[in-house]
Amino acid sequence: MRSWGWTSQYESQKWKADDDVTGPRILRPQGTGRFVFFCDHASNTVPAELRSLGLPSSELARHIAWDIGAAGVTEALSEIFDAPAILCSTSRLVIDCNRHLDSADVIPEVSDGTVIPGNLHLDEVARAARIERWFHPYHEAVESVFLEREARSVPSIAVSIHSMTESLGCERRPWQIALSSHLDRRFAEPVLDALRRRGDLVVGDNQPYDLDPDVDYSTPYHALRRGLPHLQVEFRQDEIPDATSQRAWALRFSQALV
Repeated sequence: MRSWGWTSQYESQKWKADDDVTGPRILRPQGTGRFVFFCDHASNTVPAELRSLGLPSSELARHIAWDIGAAGVTEALSEIFDAPAILCSTSRLVIDCNRHLDSADVIPEVSDGTVIPGNLHLDEVARAARIERWFHPYHEAVESVFLEREARSVPSIAVSIHSMTESLGCERRPWQIALSSHLDRRFAEPVLDALRRRGDLVVGDNQPYDLDPDVDYSTPYHALRRGLPHLQVEFRQDEIPDATSQRAWALRFSQALV
């Protein structure tokens, strides 16, 4: 298994939010629900000093910059369950908080055929600055929630919220919702069963993505290493284009989580 690449500073200095709009958001940190939701790709915001990474707004609106609709679903689930939710407020093109720090695509130079000019030929100082300013604070925020719940002996189930394009390349994705899991399927199996019992959904099981600790960072770091029940979920983006559909899917998904 990959090394995690950093050590949480929570024990010595609890994470603190700042006034930067690109800092992570925590909803309901003292929520009483059993779930902890987190959304690694909630935002397409690029900090002003990075000058849109040299991209037009049309590219930043695409899936390459964020998981479209995922933030709205996460917010609704947090409300439904009175559960903590942590949302990354920086575009995945600035730094991908669901990738290991030694991964080539943690700061992607190309994404789905689009060259990212602001990410080309970064020196180590520039890379380290992004890690320190945006990667660490997000994961420290997630850690702060889990550690605070552990201190109160509150059990947690980790649920990572993502969204996927309806097609990639020439391949259409039939799954309206897809669940990703690793070796521990104690939570994935009943949720899959509940979604499939409806009879009106096409549900992916580790399709089109599985949960790979050598690729994914957030769920392995925050949940697998703790032995927590967990789930990574992908909602197809054409199913959650607006606030109404995002809340409707959150409600539908919540019924499978009970």
